[in-house]
Amino acid sequence: MRRGEWRPRAEQPPPATDAPAWIGGALPEGWFTGPAEITIDRDEITIVGRLSEPTLADDASDGDRAAAEQGRIAGFRETTRDQRIGIAQQLERRYQRKVAWGVRVGETRELFTTFSAPVMTRLRQAERQVLDTLVDSGVARSRSEALAWCVALVGQHTESWLAELRQAMTQVEELRKQGPSV
Repeated sequence: MRRGEWRPRAEQPPPATDAPAWIGGALPEGWFTGPAEITIDRDEITIVGRLSEPTLADDASDGDRAAAEQGRIAGFRETTRDQRIGIAQQLERRYQRKVAWGVRVGETRELFTTFSAPVMTRLRQAERQVLDTLVDSGVARSRSEALAWCVALVGQHTESWLAELRQAMTQVEELRKQGPSV
């Protein structure tokens, strides 16, 4: 194989197209106020559910509201830990991906666990200098963190384009399924 030529990943995880339905069936009734937000990539399944907002006095301060939301999150996290672990273990066996959990309460969104996948790349000097500038300026603590910062920044500014691309990829996958299997 020549340098720069595309190679498929060594092992692709099984398709997870039915994972949202499976998760919806596995989640206990009453955990969330609506359907969970489920994000899937080749490495991880993230499940984020909305919890009911705590009842507070009308004159509650923003600080009180934030503290109440954190309390609601902490309570949910502790009381559901064993069930979440059991569901995650089943998902990991079925779909060969790590599972992350999170919740939303009011304006607060918190992820309990996340998976950080190592990504290796070759960078030329000019590209490394960009990362080093971010490190030297204190924006990032390392080249790795600087690269993650750059990816987040690009994602933030191109979300609509990425959403269109993801939709197109889904349509291509659906068309592949309709074709003959070889």
